[in-house]
Amino acid sequence: MNVWQAKMPYPKTYYSERLDPKPDALPVLASQIKTDTCIVGGGLAGLTLAHQLGKAGKDCVLLEKYQVGWGASGRNGGFVSPGFAQSISILETKLGQMHAQALFAETVKGTEFVRAQAAKMPDVIQGQGRLKLLRYNALDELKRTANHMNTVHGRSHAVLSRDALSQHLSSDTYHHAIFDPDTFTIDPLAYAQSLKSEFSNHDTVAAFENTPAFRLERNGASWLVTTASGMVKAEQVVLAGSAYLGKLHPPLSRAVLPVATYVVSTEGLGDALDEAIRFRGALSDTRLAGDYYRRIDADRLLWGGRITTLRSEPHKLAEMLKRQIVDIYPQLSALDIRHAWSGLMGYAVHKMPIIGELRPGLWSCTAFGGHGLSTTAMGASIVADAIATGDDRWRLFEPFKVRWGGGAVGRAGTQLVYWSMQLKDRLQESHAN
Repeated sequence: MNVWQAKMPYPKTYYSERLDPKPDALPVLASQIKTDTCIVGGGLAGLTLAHQLGKAGKDCVLLEKYQVGWGASGRNGGFVSPGFAQSISILETKLGQMHAQALFAETVKGTEFVRAQAAKMPDVIQGQGRLKLLRYNALDELKRTANHMNTVHGRSHAVLSRDALSQHLSSDTYHHAIFDPDTFTIDPLAYAQSLKSEFSNHDTVAAFENTPAFRLERNGASWLVTTASGMVKAEQVVLAGSAYLGKLHPPLSRAVLPVATYVVSTEGLGDALDEAIRFRGALSDTRLAGDYYRRIDADRLLWGGRITTLRSEPHKLAEMLKRQIVDIYPQLSALDIRHAWSGLMGYAVHKMPIIGELRPGLWSCTAFGGHGLSTTAMGASIVADAIATGDDRWRLFEPFKVRWGGGAVGRAGTQLVYWSMQLKDRLQESHAN
């Protein structure tokens, strides 16, 4: 039997500081139980799946290694918008327009699920709308992109000229922007807690924290999931652990590359923030390796950027991201960092979620690649419907198989790709300006 000692607290982030009151821990599994479905991973995918199965009256058990929302689900930028890590244009080329439309439409459903759920709790939704910012002069390119999304995928995107953009931001870095009114921002850890609170409404849901799954094995027509002090026997198992799955199912673990991103939040900035950033929604640039940020509270800033395949947090993280902020907004040079943290995202080599049945009764709902706030809801709803009613929407994701990510060599290759993306961004901006 494995020994499990750690009760890992939430990292010190803007979101964990806002938890008031601090949530009560769920129990540790300390027995052998039987259920219809065992969900491994208490991030947003697992939480939403348990919620959906509970609504359908289906028995399920959720196992979380630490606390629900402990990983990337509870420490991301908080942007909720349709779409995937992979671009819609590549999906259209690879799959055809109808298939790509169907996939995108599922992410729209996921976005609206999050909106409806988050609206149940005070202060979970924090901002509305998104500006996707361009660092070079390519207004016609943006107009084509916006028109395509509006006509083919039913969006309401609008293009902002540099003059129009200046009403929202005071920065010489950006030339134009696409405004998306449907994106919104949330406190993702508070949102995870709201899903957890729903379990009390479902007699069929049993959830456990500080309960890592160590072994998965077939047992006749069922599956056995072994933990440090208990065991779950289930007809169905759903693997929703993303970059934190460990060695439970090696083929899936090897297919999910752990990619770290970094986030800081500032102390209050006073009038300087109003002078620099007046927009209250989500902000991100169109770089292949870009920044993402938003205003929080009355006069603070949350800023994310950079990716790496290294698992350790870099030295002087706060100073590194502060330099990025001040490069774009020199008027914020006096800012002080309050929190700095990192999180591991799970990426597949095809940059699409891995959703579907791996073996009879064994499901995957993972690898959301930094776009997980809407797509975890999407994936969980699709898998829940498959288990509860036999719905086959999960077959939309059949082209995106479990593929080996290359291990250490794959992580090194991903890091090289990121550095090349940074170089391409700089060259494109220097040639276009």
